[in-house]
Amino acid sequence: MTSTEVDLDIGGMTCASCATRIERKLNRIDGVIATVNYATEKARVTSDGVDAADLIAAVEAAGYTAAEPVITGPADDVPVPRIDSETAELRRRLVISAALAIPVVLLSMVPALQFTNWQWLALTLAAPVVVWGAWPFHRAAAVNLRHGATTMDTLISVGVLAAFGWSLYALFFGTAGQPGMHMTFSLFSPGGSGTGEIYLEVAAAVTVFIIAGRYIEARAKKQSGAAMRALLELGAKDATTLRDGVESRMAAASLVVGDTIVVRPGEKIAADGLVTDGVSAVDLSMLTGESAPVEVGPGDRVVGATVNVGGRLIVEVTRVGSDTELSRIARMVEDAQNGKAQAQRLADRVSAIFVPVVIGLSLVAFAGWLIAGGSLEQAFTAAVATLIIACPCALGLATPTALLVGTGRGSQLGIIIRGPQVLEQTRTVDMIVLDKTGTITTGTMTVQSMKVMDGTDPNVLLAMAAAVESPSEHPVARAIVEYARTAGVGIVDAESFASHPGRGVQATVDGHLVLAGTLGWLAESWSVAMGDDALAHGAAEEVRGSTVIAVAWDGVLRGILSVRDTVKPTSALAVSRLRALRLTPVLLTGDNAGAASTVAAEVGIEDVRAGVTPAGKLDVVRELQAQGHVVAMVGDGVNDSAALAAADLGIAMGTGTDAAISASDITIISGDLLVVADAVRLSRRTLAVIKGNLFWAFAYNVAAIPLAMLGLLNPLLAGAAMALSSVFVVTNSLRLRRFRAAPLAGAEAP
Repeated sequence: MTSTEVDLDIGGMTCASCATRIERKLNRIDGVIATVNYATEKARVTSDGVDAADLIAAVEAAGYTAAEPVITGPADDVPVPRIDSETAELRRRLVISAALAIPVVLLSMVPALQFTNWQWLALTLAAPVVVWGAWPFHRAAAVNLRHGATTMDTLISVGVLAAFGWSLYALFFGTAGQPGMHMTFSLFSPGGSGTGEIYLEVAAAVTVFIIAGRYIEARAKKQSGAAMRALLELGAKDATTLRDGVESRMAAASLVVGDTIVVRPGEKIAADGLVTDGVSAVDLSMLTGESAPVEVGPGDRVVGATVNVGGRLIVEVTRVGSDTELSRIARMVEDAQNGKAQAQRLADRVSAIFVPVVIGLSLVAFAGWLIAGGSLEQAFTAAVATLIIACPCALGLATPTALLVGTGRGSQLGIIIRGPQVLEQTRTVDMIVLDKTGTITTGTMTVQSMKVMDGTDPNVLLAMAAAVESPSEHPVARAIVEYARTAGVGIVDAESFASHPGRGVQATVDGHLVLAGTLGWLAESWSVAMGDDALAHGAAEEVRGSTVIAVAWDGVLRGILSVRDTVKPTSALAVSRLRALRLTPVLLTGDNAGAASTVAAEVGIEDVRAGVTPAGKLDVVRELQAQGHVVAMVGDGVNDSAALAAADLGIAMGTGTDAAISASDITIISGDLLVVADAVRLSRRTLAVIKGNLFWAFAYNVAAIPLAMLGLLNPLLAGAAMALSSVFVVTNSLRLRRFRAAPLAGAEAP
């Protein structure tokens, strides 16, 4: 049975334990492999024919909500994310709770403010905070308890209610309610019976701290997903269709394949398509990050959401909706954000058993203090502090927030990273294999030089060569024609055109029989005399990797044009930056050794593998891996697909084929090799942030729980520290938003 993939929007999650619990529930279903992401609030489910309704029912049985995401067209109004309403509610709850809790904390910690019966005012102010402010935690704890589970909300709810309950007991049944009662703030628990001490400031302040942490976390999740939302909002809203010569406006979401649309200067192109009429320049910065517009004309492909900045274009729609380039990029970004690093899976397993363990440790601390002769208050303080400080939330946020920000920033720079496992590979890669054509070079043939024989006018030579080549669709012929147009040479029509594959072409131009082809073909088949100078020039150009085209008419050699693929302007700088990242470059190509050596010398690569077949490219990658290298492969063609898939890290140029992109781990949308170095830097930096987050989250809990159990932390400080741990992880991840592409001058240090 064919596997199907379903995405579900999950509601009701409050911590990493919730995500792990839902994940376990889904994975218990036969034939289901599920991953739940706490930060994106999504579940990615791969199953063998399991109905979506059954998956949703399983999530709901665990005490949460689930729904299939609403699929909208790229031109539809983007709905306000649910996280916006969550942020607004948390802000309201935070402001009101903080306004009530601050007086309670001041009264409890500053003896000079403690007037007669101040404790009853404190109770009046703290009660709404504990009941209403902390209600989301109590409700989540109750829901999970009904399903026989515990989460971080259980720790918070139990801790806050324990502090509040103790305070009620001390006020109504102990001595804390007596007039003239005073309290002072202490890092440690004082001795005594405990019935003269209240913990209202702990219950109120911890609630405020945790709500503040949740609010900052929600805002950060919104910010970290901003790049993704901005990407989805780039699409055009409306389109002008052309049917039977009549133009009409319609919603871009209503377009179908085969429609013809009119794109005027300044308008966004509403869907992917082919230009059928008109010449213009298109701003591709949305896809490539490059500011310079690209010239397009009949037959050129254009991408939806890019901007027409030149003339009027007529475009035939070839892809709409989820098939467009914009939607494909968005899916790749979302796939990356939904993944989990290997270290995060360990964190998930830890957080799944963390809460019951912490509750057990809290009871151990309580009993241990009593057995050791400590006061009831000391035992209670240690137990409550243990409950409050042991928050697994930072563990759950460590990877998703960094991935959200890192991959979102990458998409803004034209770098699509498929997932966290890709990040882990960039750390160890030491060898980078570069395909030549389309990666280091432009992949487009251009005229590099023109040698004119004595007595021939250069413009006439170019005009004759372009005329005889104009009927041909060969890349070399197109290069010559384009060179003539750029030079401003008029091109006349050719008659009696004939092509001789692998040798050359012939045609009648202005009454002259014009030949354009290899030196050998002209000499052997047409008896055109070749001087030593012409033969030496042709041989030298072929050594440099050029295709040599000799042009003759009326039986006389008139000149020689050298055509070859050109190196991209940024390739040499890109290679130097890859070296700065401790990557050894290898040039791989199916071209001859001369062409390969010329390109390699130009960009600074010593290791050159020329004349390699598609299967040979795969063999080279495996050979390097067998030598102990961790290999990255950069390519753009169908012939690179196998090598990209076999490499430890496959990097595809987005200007290449779909097969290459599908086989890759990272896609460089612009096709600029310079961005490959930025992609490696961004990947490594994102991985470093993830590891830093996980280290902090583990170290925090390892260090804090023993301190709390030993009574060395006031519950008030424990609550603040717990909230700050999550805030630290999120804000640390947000630093990735400041990642910048390296400047065009100089090599970037790793």
